[in-house]
Amino acid sequence: EVQLVESGGGLVQAGGSLALSCAVSGFTFDDYAIAWFRQAPGKEREGISCMGKRDGSSYYANSVKGRFTMSSDNAKNTVYLQMNSLKVEDTAVYYCAAADSGSCYLFKGGMPYWGKGTQVTVSS
Repeated sequence: EVQLVESGGGLVQAGGSLALSCAVSGFTFDDYAIAWFRQAPGKEREGISCMGKRDGSSYYANSVKGRFTMSSDNAKNTVYLQMNSLKVEDTAVYYCAAADSGSCYLFKGGMPYWGKGTQVTVSS
């Protein structure tokens, strides 16, 4: 059974940093694409970063480029999202998701496996 479990969300002041983690299980880490999405109240879900473990592809949305960094620890089957210089508009529920395509190509179209999300709130 594929499982993704996010952690690390919380409340932080604007300009601060948070690191999210996504522990994955039930599949071979190196065969998948893993992505971070977020959804703010009243807004559409946004794919903000992706890591294609099979083809080495990667993606960052313009809204987070230069501030957020996605990384992985294969030994721990965990991906991370380091978020720096946080803004109030980064407030959202953050989800990690996975697909067996192994590539970030078309990842925004949807991924079959999702975590339950973790809340990130940035105060002014």
